[in-house]
Amino acid sequence: MSLSNSARLTFTLERQRLDTRFRFTTLAAREWITPDYVRIRLEGVELGGFGSPGHDDHIRVFFPEGRPETVDDMRAAPSREYTPLAWGSTPDGGGWLELEFAVHGEEGVAGPWAATAPLGSLAGVGGPRGTLSIAGSPDAWLLAGDEAAVAQIRRYAALIPEGAPATILVEVADAAHEIPIDAPVAVEYVHRGAAPAGAALAARLDGIGADERSAGDVFGFVAAEQAIVKPGRALLCERWGIPSDRIVVKGYWKRGEAEYHAPH
Repeated sequence: MSLSNSARLTFTLERQRLDTRFRFTTLAAREWITPDYVRIRLEGVELGGFGSPGHDDHIRVFFPEGRPETVDDMRAAPSREYTPLAWGSTPDGGGWLELEFAVHGEEGVAGPWAATAPLGSLAGVGGPRGTLSIAGSPDAWLLAGDEAAVAQIRRYAALIPEGAPATILVEVADAAHEIPIDAPVAVEYVHRGAAPAGAALAARLDGIGADERSAGDVFGFVAAEQAIVKPGRALLCERWGIPSDRIVVKGYWKRGEAEYHAPH
């Protein structure tokens, strides 16, 4: 194994399969973070005991029309995969779950639902069916993604110790669409303007040289439109010499394919 200028391993990535559970929930609240980025809260008795035990987990959310009566009816509804952002219990023994959505006008199913569905609307939640955890603590971090990856970047950023070398890159349209992220380092927002989604982030990654790699055992996460995989791996694996099994690089979505979701 080559770790470039790292002499020791300080963390491992551990994957585990989970028993998948399906839950009925209702839309309880929404909060607009930017003009096209919204956080919603789902609640329900069946969310009691919900958990996302790792640091990189995904659930499938189902968006039905009307009010399906059975699990099979709910599972037939359009669905997309999302990162659980936050969750907890409610006084009635149920639970709540928060998710974030990038909304592109009337495009797609999930964004318009998150933006306009009446409070009380039903949604299904399946999973998580698998989990990835960081055991130990990386010496340094690189986190990069577009709006679709912000929830996951939030979860990784919460793990970064104060003082640890870290770079966080988030591609958005412009300054008005910068999504606030709590992190121990300043977040660099990459503005794409009128360019295709992912193009500005890919260019920014291409501009990072081998000499900008922090010393030690580095963890890298890169996720955006599918085309980001090549520049993400070129930086982390080729220029920085990090083995591919010690990073997470994914196309979270694919231009022109609404049903696409990254393999786990």
